Amino acid sequence: MYIPELYKNENREEIEHFIHQNGFAILVNQTQGKLWATHTPLLLETSEDGKLILTGHISKANPQASSFNDNDEVLAIFSGAHTYISSSWYDHENVPTWNYLAVHVYGKVRVYNHEEALDFLKKLVDKYEAKSENPVRVENLSEKTMREAHGIVAFEIEITSLEAQKKLSQNRDDKNYKNIIEELEKTKENQAIAIAEAMKNNR
Repeated sequence: MYIPELYKNENREEIEHFIHQNGFAILVNQTQGKLWATHTPLLLETSEDGKLILTGHISKANPQASSFNDNDEVLAIFSGAHTYISSSWYDHENVPTWNYLAVHVYGKVRVYNHEEALDFLKKLVDKYEAKSENPVRVENLSEKTMREAHGIVAFEIEITSLEAQKKLSQNRDDKNYKNIIEELEKTKENQAIAIAEAMKNNR
């Protein structure tokens, strides 16, 4: 990912938090001789030997699943809030732009066996059921329902590199920076307000 030095984010704690909060990713690799992408939830975890890994699953019917055996290199793209920035918000003439938050994770994929896949499913469901009034637990699902687990391919990705971009109008002076935040908040749009909040926390 092309990242101008001004927008590069190398704060590992911040990056890890971002992945935890924006876990629905795009998984990209080479499949059947062309680029292939699947939208899927991924969990950031620490392996037994202390390395950061991503864990996830896709449908066994997805051609990308069988391609893992031929090419273990993958890219996971995590996107956060993003919004249009009007140049009418500056005190000088300039071009409009876009503010956004994104993380790219590169790594090598290893396919899980069935027991490992079930352990992953328990962690995934527990994470997203945590705020439910009546949380579903994989351990409580019937044998018939759990047969569906045979229709997935679960995996872990050993992370080889992380790239994070935080484009939040860092190139603007304090006066224009403050005005951008105020204009974003006026829009009442969730994405714009989220970027305004990120800008406040960044300066």
